[in-house]
Amino acid sequence: MPSQEETFEGLLEAVPDALVGVNESGEIQFVNHQTESMFGYRRGALVGAPIEMLVPESLREVHKAHRERHFAAATPRPIGTDLRLRGRRADGSEFPVDISLSSSGPGKDMVVIAAVRDKTDHEKADKERDQLIRLSAVVEFSGEAIISSTLDSTITSWNPAAERLYGYSGEEIVGKHGGPLIPADRTDELKAILDTVMAGQTVENLETIRIRKDGTAFPVSLTVSPIRDADGLVIGSSTIARDATSQRKAFEAAQLMSAVIEFSGEAIITSTLEGIITTWNPAAERLYGYSSQEIVGKSIQPVAPTDRPDEIRSILTRIRAGEQIGHFETVRIRKDGTAFPVSLTLSPIRDKDGGVVGVCVISRDVTRQRQALESAQRLAAIVEQSDEAIVSGTLDDIITTWNPGAERMFGYSREEVIGRSASITIPQGYENEIPAVLARIRAGQPVVRIETDRVRKDGTVIPISATISPNHDADGKIVGTSTIARDMTTQRQAAELSRSMIEASLDSMVSISPDGMITDANEATVRLTGVPRDKLIGTSFSGYFTNPEKAEAIYQKVFEKGFITDYPLTLRHRDGRETYTEVVYNASVFRDTGGDVIGVFAAARDVTKQIQAQREVAHQQARELDRLAELERFQRLTVGRELKMIELKKEIEYLRTYGPTESEPDDRH
Repeated sequence: MPSQEETFEGLLEAVPDALVGVNESGEIQFVNHQTESMFGYRRGALVGAPIEMLVPESLREVHKAHRERHFAAATPRPIGTDLRLRGRRADGSEFPVDISLSSSGPGKDMVVIAAVRDKTDHEKADKERDQLIRLSAVVEFSGEAIISSTLDSTITSWNPAAERLYGYSGEEIVGKHGGPLIPADRTDELKAILDTVMAGQTVENLETIRIRKDGTAFPVSLTVSPIRDADGLVIGSSTIARDATSQRKAFEAAQLMSAVIEFSGEAIITSTLEGIITTWNPAAERLYGYSSQEIVGKSIQPVAPTDRPDEIRSILTRIRAGEQIGHFETVRIRKDGTAFPVSLTLSPIRDKDGGVVGVCVISRDVTRQRQALESAQRLAAIVEQSDEAIVSGTLDDIITTWNPGAERMFGYSREEVIGRSASITIPQGYENEIPAVLARIRAGQPVVRIETDRVRKDGTVIPISATISPNHDADGKIVGTSTIARDMTTQRQAAELSRSMIEASLDSMVSISPDGMITDANEATVRLTGVPRDKLIGTSFSGYFTNPEKAEAIYQKVFEKGFITDYPLTLRHRDGRETYTEVVYNASVFRDTGGDVIGVFAAARDVTKQIQAQREVAHQQARELDRLAELERFQRLTVGRELKMIELKKEIEYLRTYGPTESEPDDRH
């Protein structure tokens, strides 16, 4: 497993933000590739340069003063502090940024790491989204009828005010021609309006007559504007229609109350004193599952559990008596049969003479509140049984809870610490740490994570990893903090041991980012490549091999399989000579605590001598085979001569024994 240092170095290139490390004198110590992309500089032009080169000229003096104050009293700053900050690119252009700051290293060796995020697209998206939201809200909740249509008068949108004004629902009218809204004797008026709109002009405050769904005619004031596409071409019209009659004012007042009920997020139901439903708003449809068409005019009894037959009767009796019932918790039944907890607020509805004629019920689903209570109970059990130290405190740093895990970690019983300041666990020199964390919590940072030291009751100092989050009251106000602390002694020892083992290894070991850049390397790698460690880090892993394409393919295979073993590559030693090293690579991915892959850890063994020895053996074997083949050929020639001599001797012997006399010629010739 890689050490924490290696994980941090791997994350330098893996994080999506631009990372810039700056020393106390304002010189850039390191950057990642996102910094190069964001600001338009090459890495070599940034490292060693003053950080102010990335700051607009108008802000450089202010930035320098802020930087000096930060080094004097380093305080981490998270992303999302609502500060309006700006950066400067190489081409001189400025852009909005968000910056978080963290510090690393003691005293004069301190390096401040700035994580920079380009907010250009975010600002643009926010503006566009806000504009769309405002526009949508204006249209949806406007008291005026707002209608859009194509150039052939086909209606494309129809807001609730248009429904109220004309009597048509959106479902009835959208997608249809707008002709039925215009009196028969004013058909030429529509053509004149469309001609004006197609010419790119607006028709303002046109007083005319329109027709409702029920056939009644009424005076209106129209403002008709062209709708354009992204290229500025007129593709339709938007019409705002206002009822010009005095009676309309009273009608609008009634409709406003209707809109409040219609668009309320709470289920609002009215019924008679006999329990017959008279109104049922959309929120009630969503909560209970019945549409208004299904339920209006029917008894409310189906929403009550069968095991509570007298509950509704009792409620109606109390309402008849003029009683208002608030926050009555009970159970209700949805259309699909599921039961859920609700809180009911019930009020009597009175006629003009003050007599009670009905009941208004506001229903709130309290399932989440019940679940929250149960979760809180479960959380309390988890806190009590956790092996980790879980501590809560006020914003004045007074301890309010202290679980058994904290007792074991720090050695104090809860009786000894509750009501006391958390500073009893702070080692000397760390006094400003808690105020800095509390300031970030007060500023609204949702989570603060720190790795630091704490002191036990017996005086021993231990490394910890702490996660601090805000505690809120019922109104959402921050009233304190919760801290989960983990003893990192074992991890720190393991990290130090792991680093020592890696440095002591005779094999080359490197960590590589997902984009193939070296993030760390041991001394064996320096010897193998002939490149200093600081020059290795940040360079392409595959670029050190004679066949970069093969190296890159092998690297990608690691991500596919999770690991590789015994892959041969040839490495070029960068010492100015044509020196090549044969290596065998083993590699595997490594992950963060969330299980996400953050890089590759690779180990290489120099097998040059083994390969050379194998090649020498192969050459010797080849020479021996050649010598044996020559010997075999010589032996074949020698055996052939011997066979011919034997045949010749046999023939001479035959002639001596059976050879012809002088009177007998030799017929064999």
